[in-house]
Amino acid sequence: MKIILTEKVNNLGNIGDTVEVKTGYARNYLLPNGKALRWSAANVAVFESKKAELHAKQDAAKKSAESYVDAVKNAKLHMIRQAGDTGQLYGSVSSRDIARMLVDIANVKIDSAQVMLGSPIKSVGSFDTKIALHPDVIVPVKVYVAQTQDEIDALVAGKVLTFGTKKVEEDIEETIITEEVAEEAEEKSEKE
Repeated sequence: MKIILTEKVNNLGNIGDTVEVKTGYARNYLLPNGKALRWSAANVAVFESKKAELHAKQDAAKKSAESYVDAVKNAKLHMIRQAGDTGQLYGSVSSRDIARMLVDIANVKIDSAQVMLGSPIKSVGSFDTKIALHPDVIVPVKVYVAQTQDEIDALVAGKVLTFGTKKVEEDIEETIITEEVAEEAEEKSEKE
């Protein structure tokens, strides 16, 4: 489907660009959200008459987004979640969770579609992601996910959390020591 963009869309084009997109993408996302017009001679004329207004609106949206950059950069995205012994989360942290946290902490209106997470976070650790406040204003943020606040503090300090193998090794050492003590106690009791 041929459309005319009424605002900048990442990986697609700028205001006024005529592009060819899949019909579903146009019908389900671009047209209902006012990001594009169907291409026709009449719509080209409508776009040309509103071009200055659309550019002004785009510039205002960009300035508004730039005013929130510091708030988003300084937001502490620390999430405490339950996890297993290997560090795997029971559930996951999605872009929706990050968006809600930014709304609560930074008081910035963020939609989950603006969080450029890729795939959900399914383990404990620190993760880099980006927040697209505007197609031209993308802010890198770090998300820390752990089971306790102490673990989050360690992640923020740059330490690496270890799971699974360390715990197993400690359990094996304790078992060996306990068996040795039990054998020695048994030998003493037999001698007496």
